[in-house]
Amino acid sequence: MTPEQEYIQCFERMHELCKDNDWGDPFSYNRAKEIYTALFLNHQVSTKFSGADGYDSDGECEYKSTTTKSINGTYNGISVQDTWDEQVKYLKEEKIGKYRNHYFLRFDGPFVAEAYVMEGTKVLEIALEKLYSRYHSKQKRKDPRLGFSVTKSELEKYGRKIK
Repeated sequence: MTPEQEYIQCFERMHELCKDNDWGDPFSYNRAKEIYTALFLNHQVSTKFSGADGYDSDGECEYKSTTTKSINGTYNGISVQDTWDEQVKYLKEEKIGKYRNHYFLRFDGPFVAEAYVMEGTKVLEIALEKLYSRYHSKQKRKDPRLGFSVTKSELEKYGRKIK
């Protein structure tokens, strides 16, 4: 079998596995890494594309992954609400605080190089601190949505290393 034929076979087999297990399209957005992460962490794979990325023993959870040299977790594309109070409620109830655990993985190729877990309440605290000034900024941006990152030092300080 040529490398090209093998790639096609693997691609088709991955799609078949995901369809048979109701895991969704592995080639949509970053779905393949979400499925991999859930399986790697012995979690239940989410069957939906939006919402929880997976399910651990505490329920719905969020996954963040990176391929950078230093582990971090980036939260982009956060919808902007009309008031700061509404923004806080949205972050707490729909975007960040609704997940008890957030998992952060750094990949080196297809392998997990390191991983942390952090409580959603701490991620929410970090988010509110970082997003407050961005929310209130008058500076025009191409993309008005909000975003922030949980840094390696924050993961080391407030998270728990699991790999």
